[in-house]
Amino acid sequence: MFKRLYIHNFRCLQNFELPIGDKPSALLIGKNGTGKSTIRHVLALLADLARGTNRIGQLVKVGDFSHGRTDEPMRFEVDVELSGRLYQYRLTLELPPGFKEIRVQTEELLLAGQPIYSREHAQVTLNKSSRTAPAAFLVDWHLIALPIIQEQSETDPLFLFKRWLARSVILAPIPSLITEESSGETLWPERDARNVGAWLAGLMNHSPRVYTTIDGYLRALWADFWDIQNPLVGGETRSLKVQFREGQRSLSLPFGALSDGEKCFFLCALVLAANEAYGPIFCFWDEPDSHLAIDEVGHFVIALRRSFESGGQVLMTSHNPETIRRFSDENTLVLSRRSHLEPTRIKSLEGIGVEGDLIEALLQGDVEA
Repeated sequence: MFKRLYIHNFRCLQNFELPIGDKPSALLIGKNGTGKSTIRHVLALLADLARGTNRIGQLVKVGDFSHGRTDEPMRFEVDVELSGRLYQYRLTLELPPGFKEIRVQTEELLLAGQPIYSREHAQVTLNKSSRTAPAAFLVDWHLIALPIIQEQSETDPLFLFKRWLARSVILAPIPSLITEESSGETLWPERDARNVGAWLAGLMNHSPRVYTTIDGYLRALWADFWDIQNPLVGGETRSLKVQFREGQRSLSLPFGALSDGEKCFFLCALVLAANEAYGPIFCFWDEPDSHLAIDEVGHFVIALRRSFESGGQVLMTSHNPETIRRFSDENTLVLSRRSHLEPTRIKSLEGIGVEGDLIEALLQGDVEA
């Protein structure tokens, strides 16, 4: 699970640390513009790295430097605990005077404090084992080394770290883009979730038993839910349908015909299944409640939180009072900015110590990190 995320000189985040620690679930709250979606962007950037995107220009832009401060490096740090072992990934990017493209300044991956590999500019040093001499090679300054370095086996710490990071689920769904059609299979969704059919196909191929998890969640939610069909209709194209039944009557709906909220409930079922199939995973869901009715929010949030209590980690953002009420003060992190010229600050709600009704304090703007 994520233990710590550090971001410096990236958009509104300067010297910013997200201390998730051992929390299986946590909530980020704060006004618009305080950096919640920026955190999502960084987490997605890291996942893309592990999935093979290595060119810096595809991950960050010159405009991402905070207030155009290209005289100072951009830095990302991630601490992750996997099977009781601490992995620490560090990446520093720079744009020296006269350069048009951002390049790597330093990069390293540590396991229990010992480097798996380290890098300074183009020079990469790979520490294969304590019994063999380190190997050194050069990499283009505009490419990140993490996706390039080949793992020795599926037990290689580098492989384990990259696989875990690649399977992170980063969601900011746009339900109107989610239709019944999909192509191929995948173990992770697009951030807008438009490939939900391909994600379902990948999950079922990887671990058919998790259909029970999906089915159980949807049956508890919809009394008339009956079945899911995702057949091939030509080449690699699939068409996702959801079937409902009540007595002798039945209805088969193409996925695109579901409401926005119903699509989000279906996504929740797939998140639960993914955590069971190849978890424990990390999931970041930006405003999962934005398409739900007030009386639906509680069930949705509680189901997500409970699913990750036995393994994995889920981090959500929300402006919804019903969601906020489902988290304790120690699991709620508040983001704030005094102005657009100031960096984002973060503090746990427990540390702020709000007196009286929390929702009323938020409405009045009295809660600030």
